[in-house]
Amino acid sequence: MRFMSQGICGATLILAAGGAAAQSSVTLYGVADTFVQYLDNGGNHSYSVRSGGSTGSLFGLKGNEDLGNGLKAVFDVENGYNINNGAFFADSTAMFYRQSWVGLKHDTYGSLTFGRQYQPSFWAVYFTDPFRGNEVMSPLAAADLAGATDRSTLATQYVSGRTSNSIVYTSPDLRGAHFYAMYALPATVTQPVPVRSGAMLDLAANYSGYGFYAGVGYQYQHGSQETAPLVPTAPTLLTTFDLMATEHFTGALAYRLGIVNFQFNYSYNRPKDAPAGALVTITPTVRIPVSALVHSYSIMELGATIQATAADVIEVAGVERNVRGVHDNTPGIEVGVDHSLSKRTSLYMRAGYLKNNGTANMSWPGVPGVAAGSKQVMAALGMTHRF
Repeated sequence: MRFMSQGICGATLILAAGGAAAQSSVTLYGVADTFVQYLDNGGNHSYSVRSGGSTGSLFGLKGNEDLGNGLKAVFDVENGYNINNGAFFADSTAMFYRQSWVGLKHDTYGSLTFGRQYQPSFWAVYFTDPFRGNEVMSPLAAADLAGATDRSTLATQYVSGRTSNSIVYTSPDLRGAHFYAMYALPATVTQPVPVRSGAMLDLAANYSGYGFYAGVGYQYQHGSQETAPLVPTAPTLLTTFDLMATEHFTGALAYRLGIVNFQFNYSYNRPKDAPAGALVTITPTVRIPVSALVHSYSIMELGATIQATAADVIEVAGVERNVRGVHDNTPGIEVGVDHSLSKRTSLYMRAGYLKNNGTANMSWPGVPGVAAGSKQVMAALGMTHRF
């Protein structure tokens, strides 16, 4: 009798669990990606093992619960890590650096989500970068992140791709069109450099259909503050300075013709004028005008993704970052090949070249910038596995 009672209780629990699973689901997912890199960094040659050359190494948990009448509760928390040493990626203080959000989604009315999320402007341009905005190896990401190191644009804010303390509305699919709106409250981070961000508004829309893609985005970042080195010869000497309120305008196009997807994107980043006479104190005896750190700049990328065979994809991209008002620009090119071993595992190759002119010091993310007038040559072989 005791065994029968236990069996009935066990069966009841199984049925209850099955009923719960039918109403909700949680998925563990991730990427393990590593590569060997050769780098000629302004004449300094090196070899290294790095992480995330094709797709950032990550793992996450996402899920949903059916609340009825087309409404669901949804969430996603996503960590970034370096598989070569097991360390956190970019920010060791953030467990879920890549994404961390929860919200509601309706089949008819779209979704409203809260937390750390991708910016609408990111979704406008993402599909037109042959290297998919990769934070380690995309030339577009390199051009964008150069805003944090280029002496002429240190006080001009750049589009980071993700924002904390954000509220995002995403429309449902409207015959191929999607609309996005985000408002983010101020946030503070300490890595990779201490930054206190201001509030942010971001609006975007994209359309995909008949082999054609178009995306537009507008972002306004309120003024904020950053602490960073301003003296190239003293990288440990940190200076705190104001970041000007900045507008970002983005446009993107793509068209698929046979096995080739032609891609193009352009962004223009316009800061508000620095206060007249405002100075930044570097040392007790050295002060420089804030206006020296505030310039508009544009980023243009033209490329193609070629489905050469069922298992092989070729990527080509040319990029130029151009700072207005100074002789500060960086043209670059990158080529890549991805070979799929299975649906989850692939091998890849990347090779690229950047040439800094004027005071520019753009480099691939995670690599120290080279001196003005120098070049950077990169080659990489890697493997990525999705789970």
